[in-house]
Amino acid sequence: MSAAVRRLLPPALLTTVLLVAWEGYVRATAVSPTILPGPWRVLRASIDAREVLWYHARQTMLETAAGFVLAVVVAVICAAAIDFFLPARRALFPLLIVSQTVPIIAIAPLLVLWFGYGTLPKVLVVALVCFFPMVVAAAHGLASTEPDLTRLYRTFGASRWQRFVLVRVPVALPAFFTGAKIAITYSVIGAVFGEYVGASRGLGILLQTAKNSYRTDLVFAMIGVTAGLSLALYGLAVLLERLLIPWARTAGDHHAPESST
Repeated sequence: MSAAVRRLLPPALLTTVLLVAWEGYVRATAVSPTILPGPWRVLRASIDAREVLWYHARQTMLETAAGFVLAVVVAVICAAAIDFFLPARRALFPLLIVSQTVPIIAIAPLLVLWFGYGTLPKVLVVALVCFFPMVVAAAHGLASTEPDLTRLYRTFGASRWQRFVLVRVPVALPAFFTGAKIAITYSVIGAVFGEYVGASRGLGILLQTAKNSYRTDLVFAMIGVTAGLSLALYGLAVLLERLLIPWARTAGDHHAPESST
């Protein structure tokens, strides 16, 4: 508990200082709430609109979860194909890099045009945003397996598939989770952006409505909700990493520098 407090106390104090400074600036300058509402006004707007926020946040969470799961599945398949087959590596890697040069802002309207205003276009936007970091991290993790370890399992008679499952996958998991934690921080933003382009429900369409109504306090409230969802998903990814690959955490603890007494 003391270690958790030591980790959480500095960001909590800094956040408190920034919020107090923000509120003090708003009150001292008497700036219009339409331009910059204070944190207290944003909090009251969040409480007053809690039912509406929750209604739209559920849709955004559904799209985020579905899109991220889809990205994980496709990333794992592509990373395995890249590791198993050299032609797949040569064919897929250039396409993966080129795919990241196409802006999502150009693809999202096309997805809405092709698939309508339902959930599917937002799920695809989230998957496109999350896919690249995970597939690259997983591919590099698989490629980082020690050749001596692979040869050792080969001498024991392990098949190529057994070597992949028993050796390469455990070695690649820490790298994959690194990519997943990077990707998951963008997943909610991808869902909100997809809704912003065209939707009937979700934080993105609510954000657009609040902006057009000059409800800046609600805009900031939704920014806070989006940040909270992203932090919660990141924390879930960290928890899954610790549960699924505890040996990686143990190795990191062994290499951590000891504090001076």
